[in-house]
Amino acid sequence: MAERSFKAEVEDLRLGAGETFTGEGILALTKALLENGVAYVGGYQGAPISHLMDVLADAQDLLGELGVRFEANANEAAAAAMLAASVHYPMRGAVTFKGSVGVNVASDALANLASSGVTGGALVIVGEDYGEGSSIMQERTHAFAMKSQFWLLDPRPNLPSIVQAVSDGFELSEVSNTPVMLMVRIRSCHVTGSFQTRDNQRPKLTVKDALSNPRSDFARVVLPPMSFAHEQDKVKSRWPAAEKFIRERGLNEVFGPKSDFGIVVQGGMYNGLIRALQRLGLADIYGDSQVPIYVLNVTYPLISGEFLEFCAGKDNVLVIEEGQPEFIETQLGSFLYRAESAVKLHGKGLFPLAGEYTGAVMLEAVTGFLKTAAPAMLAAVVRAPNIDRPAIPDLSKTVPIRPPGFCTGCPERPIFSAMKLVEKELGKHQIAADIGCHLFASLPPFEIGGATMGYGLGPAANAAFDGGGERRPIAIIGDGGFWHNGLSSSFTNMAFNKSDGVAIVVDNFYSAATGGQDVMSSRADNATKATKNPISKALAGIGIEWVRQIDHTYDVKKMRDTIREALTTDAPGPKVIVASSECMLNKQRREKPLRAAAIKSGRRVESPRFGIDEAVCTGDHACIRLSGCPSLSLKKLDDPLRDDPVASIDQSCVGCGNCGEVADAAVLCPSFYRADVVHNPSAFERRLAGFRGRMIGWLQRRRDAKRLVFGGAA
Repeated sequence: MAERSFKAEVEDLRLGAGETFTGEGILALTKALLENGVAYVGGYQGAPISHLMDVLADAQDLLGELGVRFEANANEAAAAAMLAASVHYPMRGAVTFKGSVGVNVASDALANLASSGVTGGALVIVGEDYGEGSSIMQERTHAFAMKSQFWLLDPRPNLPSIVQAVSDGFELSEVSNTPVMLMVRIRSCHVTGSFQTRDNQRPKLTVKDALSNPRSDFARVVLPPMSFAHEQDKVKSRWPAAEKFIRERGLNEVFGPKSDFGIVVQGGMYNGLIRALQRLGLADIYGDSQVPIYVLNVTYPLISGEFLEFCAGKDNVLVIEEGQPEFIETQLGSFLYRAESAVKLHGKGLFPLAGEYTGAVMLEAVTGFLKTAAPAMLAAVVRAPNIDRPAIPDLSKTVPIRPPGFCTGCPERPIFSAMKLVEKELGKHQIAADIGCHLFASLPPFEIGGATMGYGLGPAANAAFDGGGERRPIAIIGDGGFWHNGLSSSFTNMAFNKSDGVAIVVDNFYSAATGGQDVMSSRADNATKATKNPISKALAGIGIEWVRQIDHTYDVKKMRDTIREALTTDAPGPKVIVASSECMLNKQRREKPLRAAAIKSGRRVESPRFGIDEAVCTGDHACIRLSGCPSLSLKKLDDPLRDDPVASIDQSCVGCGNCGEVADAAVLCPSFYRADVVHNPSAFERRLAGFRGRMIGWLQRRRDAKRLVFGGAA
């Protein structure tokens, strides 16, 4: 069950020539693929392009009508390998995944693809996840494009430019026999706008047609001596063909008047630059700029002649390149040096070496450049009224960081509560983490797991510690990571090397961190995917015998006892615990509408809620330290004899019961209670509730009458 459904929006993908499409960037990307006769599409979900995969999944009926093959791949490497279809066949293919991390996983297939070259257009749509909105290490796709020679498109973030980039990307790939990367940033994926549509096109050669007429060419195989010829072909044929196409088609753009200064900007940063110029009074709301701008919609390869033409007659040029190292700035500086140009190049220094170029960063850097390059212009313009603001104080030492954490009711929380209880009993263990929601356990209050090496590599990251010691190492991995890469790279590694370590597979039924997509072990029926394949059976298939399946992670006692058993048993070989409970977010997405409909129809519905008896709670807060649920917080009492706040459960509680289970397993206190909220109760239940209310009220009044009341003088 994906986080978001696009069933309604995908109907707009059927729009024909001359009609207007309005929507998000990810929908526009899909429409552009269909308009350009794509034959096959694959990919792996991951921010910021998770929704692109969801759109494609919801549009499978339309894809089938057009003869387009779509596959949700097991990982990015499998997705990239699909592009092999474009090596020998003149078929257009596209795959998509998250920027640098997806490229890292897919690097073997991508490097081979770049070496052999392509006959049909091959497009890799990478979601660049850089800056403060990112969930990954801060790296750029640009380095891989340079290393393997992929042409890299970075279009301006508006729908017409994004759609045009898809068309240009396919043609550029075919003209130069080179795969092309199309980079869409977070803002590009979710920007809204409109563009004029064209008719969808059936692929000129479908996958079915290709199967009827197989082709092969050993010159495309990446083996000596062909691989040596591939490198020469890149330099002598593919690169010149790409440069010629880029120049003739005008893929890069120049805006503004001629002047003795100018700005070079990555296409994806164009909107931020224009906004900064607007605030300085040097551009209007339509983007008309008083400053010359050279927009690099193609950031690799850079076109020397085109850049030098832009620099002609200029004294100062600013390069806006987000991220590090400064590949573009260095290359442009090389062009100027070889041309013996006196143009002064500005970039890093005015801009920070690393970090996201937010609106404030962009405004400050552009202002600094104009103070040097065009001080008279800067002094003459009428600036926005809010241009001069008080400096924002540094609050990093005052305001605590707010890293991500487990959702309310998350079934992974009790797993780590149980681990903390075992740690108290057996001592601290070496723990390796993995990519996924469970990585939040490395943060307070659990502080479990100190490193992660990649999706599906949690157990493999513990291999160095698996040589026999006083305490067994523990690895954490999710079901998404297990199927992505973990089964082959981590668990096969454990089985082959006769590991004595412990691995806990956190099975929440979905690839939850990327939006709730189904995986092999998902419990739900899926019309197009094979689900209901138990993780325990896959482990047995590679020879791991000690496997314990837990189907209710909220049973903290059972979790604790099973983890203790894994750490203390004399059984040889890997010890694996598969801890299964459904992701609470997906469960609530499914159950809340059904519950609301039942209540609206007048049916009797019970909703469990948990609370804390303030009179019983001792206020030691151990329950919070062992749970960390967002719904579990502190409450100050009015009782003057109770100085310390007590624990309290707020209205966001989803009734999972974890807090009470933890309190019971840890022998904390009996202050937790469960109350079932009854919607549309029967007549008998209403009468019983009324009687109970009157009885409780009478008992409360009798108790209050016996209390001593201390009052001041009137």
